[in-house]
Amino acid sequence: MVATFNLLADIVEQVGGDAVRVTSLVAPGADVHVFQPGPNHARQLADARLVVTNGLGFEGWIDRLVRSSGYRGPVVVSSRGIEPLRDAQDDGEAGHGHRERSRSRQEGHGHAHDDDHGTDPHAWQSVPNMKRYVANIADGLCGVAPAGCDGFRANAGNYLARLAVLDRDIRSMLSVIAPDARKVITSHRAFAYYAREYEVRFLAPVGLSTNAEPSAASVGRLIRQIRREKVGAFFVEGISDPRLIERIRAETGGASPGTLYSDSLSAPDGPAPSYEAMMRFNTKAITAALSAAAAVPPARR
Repeated sequence: MVATFNLLADIVEQVGGDAVRVTSLVAPGADVHVFQPGPNHARQLADARLVVTNGLGFEGWIDRLVRSSGYRGPVVVSSRGIEPLRDAQDDGEAGHGHRERSRSRQEGHGHAHDDDHGTDPHAWQSVPNMKRYVANIADGLCGVAPAGCDGFRANAGNYLARLAVLDRDIRSMLSVIAPDARKVITSHRAFAYYAREYEVRFLAPVGLSTNAEPSAASVGRLIRQIRREKVGAFFVEGISDPRLIERIRAETGGASPGTLYSDSLSAPDGPAPSYEAMMRFNTKAITAALSAAAAVPPARR
């Protein structure tokens, strides 16, 4: 089995158990948005029984890779059945000005990217959405290995029970922060589904794809918005260059940035080696940063 990135590989392993072996095309910590598949990845697909993708435009390279590999088997689109969010930036302030540059870069590289049509592909950031991912992956595994279907369904049921606990725990962790105080800065707009599900407001200088360069004007607008709203919690994502967030933090007087995992799990020995661990790690980090920001007098921000 082949999954496009390691978060999906984790879900395939949870549902497939010992009956499956899954390979992730994109390495831990690498950026799916700018990934460039090579001949070795085509060979991995050619030898696979099942290919598992996210969909929603996240892997702009996957159709070309499937064609070049000669793979003729089934492709599971894990997000199938989820109503996608459209890209919308808070208050018309932060993040504008990146779109034209992003498109020109994509055209130069021959990419079809999610920023072109505004669909947010990061649906896994809502735990309730992950239930659909699990169901789609279980169906895909049953299709290629029907003899193991009972086991896949049992594994999926057990995993769904753990996801229900995870969802309750996230809501409980965030409950110590008033909803109107849940404002954080991240590297790119990867958390809209989390924002909607758990009432956390995310601001970011870069849009849905990291394959973009924000304009000086858009960064300036974001800095003014942060100052106006006194946002003090900053995060760099595990896949992102920290320099832009560091610059914005220095301009606005926020605390040193923490780390969130958005489009990739950590390495196996890191703090977010599974989907469950990632969601818990991110929520604990957000809650801690918001609590610390609330303790800083407004005059010092």
